Amino acid sequence: MDTIRSVVTGTGHYLPENIVPNSYFEEYIDTSDEWITARTGIKRRHYAPTEETTSTMGIKAARKALKNSGCKPEDIDLIILATSTSDHTFPSTATQIQNGLGITRGYAFDLQAVCAGFVFALANANALIKSGEATKALVIGSETFSRILDKNDRTTCILFGDGAGAVVLEGAKTTNGGSDRGILATDLHSDGSFKDILYVDGGVSTTKTSGHLRMKGKEVFRHAVSKLVNSTERVMEKANVTSAEVDWAVPHQANVRIIQSTTQKLKIPIEKVVVTLQNHGNTSAASIPISLSVANEEGKFKKGDLILSHAIGGGLCWGSFLLRW
Repeated sequence: MDTIRSVVTGTGHYLPENIVPNSYFEEYIDTSDEWITARTGIKRRHYAPTEETTSTMGIKAARKALKNSGCKPEDIDLIILATSTSDHTFPSTATQIQNGLGITRGYAFDLQAVCAGFVFALANANALIKSGEATKALVIGSETFSRILDKNDRTTCILFGDGAGAVVLEGAKTTNGGSDRGILATDLHSDGSFKDILYVDGGVSTTKTSGHLRMKGKEVFRHAVSKLVNSTERVMEKANVTSAEVDWAVPHQANVRIIQSTTQKLKIPIEKVVVTLQNHGNTSAASIPISLSVANEEGKFKKGDLILSHAIGGGLCWGSFLLRW
């Protein structure tokens, strides 16, 4: 019997022109390029200028994804934007991207799961396509995290940057018992009891301010490795595949040590792991779609490749997905 599977048909990304190297932080806090690189793997990040916003970056990434897929804006009937740094309290930034692309049909909304946002957004878009509520979707991650950083907190300000990534997701019929292209499985989790290890100390209903990012790095690292490994094992079990069958891992780009620890525990060779954080730092919900787009531009992926991805963010929220390219 025919079933619907959600297939990635296009990718795109955008990074602001303003590049901030590690040496920038040496000028005013006690750190060094060598220390940042050794501890995180990050060499540089991008900061958006004042006139650039989460929506304008999302529009640029979406346009590239549409061009890559061969779709026109009017073909899209669903936009999900994963972000924690929306343009306004309301309306949703997704509707501003929708308008910026000239789309007047379908529907658009924001989804907030911090660094795990793209995984959650892709899972939701997949469910809406499979249910028949959408046919072609833009799933976008876009963040201006530079605007919620405490620039004097050396444990966090060095980690994050701005950027946007997008994929076009299209419904396609499958009759081959799971061998066709598309999303094979997703796995989502959250646990609010861990709020205090990664959060922003502001909000509309509490402080009436945007606040600054706060993080207990050692605690986040410990939970990240164990929870990402468990979720990834679950998603592979759902799809009935093993790590040996994975062609590429595209993890959230937070810290190279987290990437190395998780992929080692999953027995995925590092040469099969897409690592891009050295060039843009942690872009939160944008990091996975940026990495997918970069790897696709570089010709790493070929049709039929099995791609694994996972992420964890504030909440805590975490999850994984498995797709065939």
